[in-house]
Amino acid sequence: MTLSFWRYSHLALAVFSVAFLIIASVTGTILAVDAIQQKIPAHRVENFDAITLGQTLPELRKSYPEITELSIDHNQFVTLQAIDNDGNDVNAYINPETAKIIGTPTKKSDFINWITGLHRSLFLHETGRLFIGINSFLLVLIAMSGFALVINRQRGLRNFLAKIIKEYFAQYYHVLLGRLALIPILIIALSGTYLSMERFHLFENENQTENPTTTQTKKTFDLRNTPLAEVTKIEFPFSDDEEDFYIFELKDRKIEVNQYSNEIISEELYPASALLADLSLDLHTGRANSIWAFILGLASLNILFFIYSGFAMTFKRRASRIKNKFKAEESKYILLVGSENGSSLRFANAILKQLNDQGKKAHLAQLNNYTSYPKAEHLLIFSSTYGLGDAPSNASKFVTLLEKNAQQQPINYSVIGFGSKSYPDFCGYAKEVDNLLETKIWANRLLKLQTVNDKSTEEFVNWVQLWSAKTGILLSTTSSVYNHIPKGLQQLMVLDKTTVSEKEQTFLLTLRAGMRSKFTSGDLLAIYPANDNRERLYSIGKHTGNIQLAVKLHPNGLGSEFLYNLKPGNTIKTQIINNHAFHFPKKARQVVLISNGTGIAPFLGMIEQNKKKTEIHLYSGFRQKTEITAHYEKFAAEMKQKQYLKQFHLAYSREENHHYVMDLIQMDADFFANLLQNDGVIMICGALAMQFDVEKVLDTICISKNNTNLLEYKTKGQILTDCY
Repeated sequence: MTLSFWRYSHLALAVFSVAFLIIASVTGTILAVDAIQQKIPAHRVENFDAITLGQTLPELRKSYPEITELSIDHNQFVTLQAIDNDGNDVNAYINPETAKIIGTPTKKSDFINWITGLHRSLFLHETGRLFIGINSFLLVLIAMSGFALVINRQRGLRNFLAKIIKEYFAQYYHVLLGRLALIPILIIALSGTYLSMERFHLFENENQTENPTTTQTKKTFDLRNTPLAEVTKIEFPFSDDEEDFYIFELKDRKIEVNQYSNEIISEELYPASALLADLSLDLHTGRANSIWAFILGLASLNILFFIYSGFAMTFKRRASRIKNKFKAEESKYILLVGSENGSSLRFANAILKQLNDQGKKAHLAQLNNYTSYPKAEHLLIFSSTYGLGDAPSNASKFVTLLEKNAQQQPINYSVIGFGSKSYPDFCGYAKEVDNLLETKIWANRLLKLQTVNDKSTEEFVNWVQLWSAKTGILLSTTSSVYNHIPKGLQQLMVLDKTTVSEKEQTFLLTLRAGMRSKFTSGDLLAIYPANDNRERLYSIGKHTGNIQLAVKLHPNGLGSEFLYNLKPGNTIKTQIINNHAFHFPKKARQVVLISNGTGIAPFLGMIEQNKKKTEIHLYSGFRQKTEITAHYEKFAAEMKQKQYLKQFHLAYSREENHHYVMDLIQMDADFFANLLQNDGVIMICGALAMQFDVEKVLDTICISKNNTNLLEYKTKGQILTDCY
């Protein structure tokens, strides 16, 4: 059976029976609690299992002149119906050893009776019981298909209890709790199904008779040694007449016994179907054991959670639908995705958007939709791995399609694998695809296989940098661009805002951080100016414990105009996003900060936070000298005095003797070469074009002075970037 068969079966069954599952789970939880509460009153004697009929019956005869019935319920509470010596009717719980009354039976509340009726038949009588039975069987199928999915995911029964990789909350706990609750849920479903079938007499044997059989040989009932625990009910003789018998209902049979000789007059053995129905009722209700009732209650609650998490997973996959601006046959860039839960698709969508924004004709599709691409020049494959090395569900047909559809022109390809190193077959399917493409005549490898562990945006950015360098297409190397947008917004209040200058439309905005806000310089602030999904990200500088942003005011700019129109005292809804890949390095002895324009914002905070007095050199480029650059120079002078900053180098591109920040780097080539050789760190923040130009200059310096290229230092984590 294929993965898609089990998944769609699991989903279809859940959708069809969701209303029943909700009702059954809620009512089942309430009834489980009621089953536990029934055992709380102390109406069961401690040594009940050791008490025999030979002990109980004589005590009853001494205390009660007329006895009608004695019954023992599933809680092992003994109920007596009799008349006492004063002629009063007795209907009470008794101690079977002493015949003393220890409690009074109480009727179930109307609420519990109502819940029981809803649980059993939806108040539709026999029709409702039939419907409940069908849905109980569907729950069996849901549990079995869920079991098959876990087996498929974990690659075999042997790995059923192996570690589950947490991709997101709903997925992780759906699988984890599913494994734990599988057996209780199967027992609930199977017992419920059997009880419904038994209700409609589907297991009756035509040869079975309800009439008791008269014993041919005389047998005596061992009244003295029969445990009371084996009895469910005793009907006492109406009179002293020898023709009036005891009727004993035992666990497995019903017998009539002579009240004087204890001879068994007749015996009716219960059919196996009735015994199984009684066992099913015990298992389904938890009436016989409070611990089992508690487990059943938890299992019922788990079913409610499975409904939520299952549909959350489904909606997450549906939310990851692909939307293309260009058709496959007209596109030069083909992006193919193999994703189980939509994670890989998120990364691919981010690349697609950037390519389209640059006017490139790009098309995104699932690996199962692979076909011929007549105008394709680049093939990018983003693939996760399902379970322990298998293809995700939307990539199961790719290998076959690859053999059928040979491309007619050379195409450069690059494969990016997503997975978790917790699995032995890390990125196993991506490796398989990469090896297959290598065998195709038309496929030219552009890059070696790149892998991404646990959706690490930092590792994905490594591939972005390599691919951009090979193709000359500028893609964002800021990790946050590829991050999933977190849920939950917090309100920040505006403390201060500078005015824009006439020469350069830049302003500083300071926001008060909340008491629970955890952030540092280099993190990102997400704002939602239009109260929709359109998000704008700004680099954070930590200034006197608050958030400081440097913002360039763009005409009709969604984010910048929104922020500029704020006044002190206003509040805005934001999300602070941890940008760990761009935090100030704690162990570096020398750090160079390179920025242009508003990219200086996080660096101002890093310098202010430099309590360890790490040697920092700041290189910044601007168009002109303005009030805001004067503010930066004043700040730098204060920081130099505190020894928080070593040097501040400024470049103005539109002043007399104009030059760019790249020129400053070239002038200090020896310094940069030595810094990188001595494990120093370079951080770059600002425009993507500036980053690209700076890296070209640094690469030239490295090759000429250090006999290596910049890529070597990037792989060592000595080049950190946060550019847009």
